[in-house]
Amino acid sequence: MDMNPTSAQLEALRRMPQDQPVVMLNLVKLRAQSADGDGTGWDAYLRYSRGFAPLLKACGGTILWAGDAKGVALGDDRADAWDYAVLVRYPRPLDFVATMTSPGYAAINRHRHNALEKHLIVPVAETYSKFAAQRG
Repeated sequence: MDMNPTSAQLEALRRMPQDQPVVMLNLVKLRAQSADGDGTGWDAYLRYSRGFAPLLKACGGTILWAGDAKGVALGDDRADAWDYAVLVRYPRPLDFVATMTSPGYAAINRHRHNALEKHLIVPVAETYSKFAAQRG
């Protein structure tokens, strides 16, 4: 499984409406040991995260929520098993594309590859938010 967005996936993000934010639902399955032998998969993921944080901040994005996955409540217990979930908000889908295709991201992406057995990112557009209703 390739853990980089395909050109078709990036193009689909470029075609999304750009006048609203997008939240990327990240599901990650960690390796027990980092592929480069430098600690655990979690250790490598933390190296990736430290490099990613400035890139996210630079584009105006933010991490909304992150947490440990505690199993599968509905689905295939093995195929759908994840270790960690993160909700990352970008001001526009193009900001995600620009970040993922930047030289800065290329410099840290090896840590993500070393950390993860698999990684799924799903772009999500808000249709309802309890928090948005409270602001109004």
